[in-house]
Amino acid sequence: MEAIKEVYQFVVENKYLRFLVITLISFLVAYIVKVIFKKVLKPLALKTKTKVDDLIIKSLASIIFYIVLVLGVRIGIQHFDFDKAILENIIDTLLILIICLLFVRIIRDFSQHWLSEWKFKTKSSVDERVIPLLQKILKAIVIILGLFFVFSAWNINLAPLLATAGIAGLAIGLAIKDSLNNIIGGIQLVLDRTFKVGDKVEIEGVQPGVILDIGLRSTKLKTYDNEVIFIPNGILANSKIKNFTEPDLSIRVNVQFGVEYGSDLKKVNNIILDAIQNIEGVLEVPAPAVQFLNMSDFSLDFVARVWVREYSGAYSMKLKVTDEIYNALNKEGIGIPFPTQTIYTKGIDK
Repeated sequence: MEAIKEVYQFVVENKYLRFLVITLISFLVAYIVKVIFKKVLKPLALKTKTKVDDLIIKSLASIIFYIVLVLGVRIGIQHFDFDKAILENIIDTLLILIICLLFVRIIRDFSQHWLSEWKFKTKSSVDERVIPLLQKILKAIVIILGLFFVFSAWNINLAPLLATAGIAGLAIGLAIKDSLNNIIGGIQLVLDRTFKVGDKVEIEGVQPGVILDIGLRSTKLKTYDNEVIFIPNGILANSKIKNFTEPDLSIRVNVQFGVEYGSDLKKVNNIILDAIQNIEGVLEVPAPAVQFLNMSDFSLDFVARVWVREYSGAYSMKLKVTDEIYNALNKEGIGIPFPTQTIYTKGIDK
């Protein structure tokens, strides 16, 4: 017992030996924490449904050993009598760099995970460009913050440098404002799932077409005249867009027609309904319908409505319905009016 007390007293009084013991204990604690992360926490994380905890624990497990060890060394040097400022700054810098490396790894792992998850869901190439871009931006932010803390650890005044960087950043921001607006617009389109490649859309001020590609700065739209229109994503994000594929691929086809005044409305309704519901490709549910809309200047106006299974067949169905309506009206002798004007004159007595 007396021997143990002597050893303890020797260790306590010898500052170098005390530092060595604290370092060894730190090494042991760091190793134990690393084992706990790998052998206990990591298997537990694999049992959960989310992948977020898996990625965080994986990144922490690879670097937690060095964080604990450096902290132990930082505590150990406090027992030295000489000026420890430079040594403490070096250790603080090392600790900051290790923590920055930890965040960089977490960002990398999350980016790879999200990219592998999204690339099969969106059918768009923009996420394959946006996610690496966001990864680089976040890494740059971590590095800049890390440098800021390193300079602070060495008591370096960053005010003049920050002022210069702020002016330069403002100038660069104004120069690339439109490009940034388009990039942010592309991110919004992906997150909102406004459309995907292959969708038929009608964009405000642009003729209808099919989405060919959603890029980082612009979206390609192929019109039905086989023309490709490049639309900046910043404009798309603020435009009214009609997506013909949502909520599903089915779509209603409307064909308006008119008959002459004096026609039997019920007869017209029955004739056209019989004609259009037998057209191949017309869905039974929702059922076809014929509606009397209004009495215009030259005709009694009707509309025939049918549903088709996919929007790609809407145009050809409209042609078929128009043809059937015209033939059915002609067959039954129902007049199809055209604009006319009748002038009545009143005789003048001489």
